[in-house]
Amino acid sequence: MYIVIFLTCICSFFVSQSYATVYDVVVYGGTSAGVMAAVQAAKMQKSVILVEPGKHLGGMTSNGLSYIDILNTSTIGGLCREYFFHVWMHYQNSSAWVWEPKTILPNQDGMPVIDEKVMWLLEPHIGERIFKLMIASEKVPVLFGERLDRENGVCKQNQNITHITMVSGTRIAGKVFIDATYEGDLMAAAGVSYTIGRESNQQYGETLNGVFVNRKTVPFPVDPYQKQGSPESGLLPRVYPFPAGLEGEGDSGVQAFAYRLCLTNIPQNRVPIDKPNDYDEKNYELVFRLIEAGDKKVFFKQSSLPNCKIDANSSGPVSMDFIGMSWSWAEADDVTRLQIAKEHEGWQRGLLWTLQNHPRIPEEIRISNLQWGLAKDEFVDNGHWPYQLYVREARRMVSDFVLTEAYAMREQKTDDTIGIASYRIDSHAVKYCLNDKGLLTTEGAIIGKPPLPFPISYRAIIPKREECSNLLVPVCLSASHIGFCGIRTEPIFMILGQSAGIAASLSIELDLPLHNLPYVILKQRLLEAKQVVDYPILH
Repeated sequence: MYIVIFLTCICSFFVSQSYATVYDVVVYGGTSAGVMAAVQAAKMQKSVILVEPGKHLGGMTSNGLSYIDILNTSTIGGLCREYFFHVWMHYQNSSAWVWEPKTILPNQDGMPVIDEKVMWLLEPHIGERIFKLMIASEKVPVLFGERLDRENGVCKQNQNITHITMVSGTRIAGKVFIDATYEGDLMAAAGVSYTIGRESNQQYGETLNGVFVNRKTVPFPVDPYQKQGSPESGLLPRVYPFPAGLEGEGDSGVQAFAYRLCLTNIPQNRVPIDKPNDYDEKNYELVFRLIEAGDKKVFFKQSSLPNCKIDANSSGPVSMDFIGMSWSWAEADDVTRLQIAKEHEGWQRGLLWTLQNHPRIPEEIRISNLQWGLAKDEFVDNGHWPYQLYVREARRMVSDFVLTEAYAMREQKTDDTIGIASYRIDSHAVKYCLNDKGLLTTEGAIIGKPPLPFPISYRAIIPKREECSNLLVPVCLSASHIGFCGIRTEPIFMILGQSAGIAASLSIELDLPLHNLPYVILKQRLLEAKQVVDYPILH
């Protein structure tokens, strides 16, 4: 499914001359990638502005994804390693440990929490504080609360973006633009080809893409019908009928989203989870039936953070993920996205209240969950709820180069590496459906074995030459669903953001289109910035 939207406006030849300021680099999206891109461009003496639609910096790294996805730390250099050095420095101070004595937390994914003066765990508010410090150190101006006019907000002259216009009417002109959003909004509005959902295995010769049929994902037999044993009563909410599709067939399905909640069990710092006003216990029937079928496990992952907090991630077939409700996010307008986000919040608040209070939940499970509440010292201007929904996957650019499963599995190599991916191929569930026995299952989840590190091509972050010549896309890069599932972690986004900042600056210095940058020069600048790009030395 290729989608091309041409919503660019007609501009006069001398449009840029009408602006008092034409920035060298305009970064849209204050995610971790956006911050690194802006900081790097400023370090290279370029005039840069960072535009963030919300009120906060750092994307998911400062929004609850605090148990950092990391497997091979030798692949991480540059500003990303510097960032986690600052995390380590912060927690060396005993005064940083407010709610518990200074301690060493458990290892994560087999990797040490502290590795050569970097620390891979942090509290959300500390994460944002460090992003702000990095921005301030380079004197990068930030425009908060400015959302791109996605209908008519990109003005192009031939293949070059000249300026972008916000919903407020604010116009920002630049020489090179970087789309660091999780959704690829600037990319799409600029008329760049992209796709949403899963390709078929056939499209790129892959083996892990598309629909999965009859793979056991629910550990206990769960009846999916509103009235148990009665198919004529209809299916429970969000359950698709069997079959889910043909094996390996492409579709528009998107892996599940969730808020990554920062919870604590310290009474003085704990905010209780109240019953939502619109609570409907029918939405949690799958929880009741799973427990009644014998599942007594914890219904969300509890990854330890400093100061007696946890990163509450999804775990198992019924958990924090609002499975099946993320599909329309990428193309939705701003109002609809707010509604989708609110629905996700409602699901998670209701889940926690149910696990803590509902009489159909066994007492031991209720007692175990009652210890947790929202952390009072996090997200203090948002009711202690994260500012940002975890958009695990949205649009993906389709460029002249597509990073596929073959690259992620190191069956193919590139000669223009700008960063190294080193996490596993990982996708959350796409939907609930029925297996061949008429019982509940989930479809689309992949937890791949940790692969060897693989290189990411520079060509994956630039659009087709004929579509746009001065845009870099380090987050919604050109990759298949499976390729993207090997990339979609915050450290890798930071790495790609910094590399995008280097490429943008170099393009201006050499007065060359992004597509014409000599890789030998780009690589030299990457190495000078301490990026890890020498693929053969990695193990």
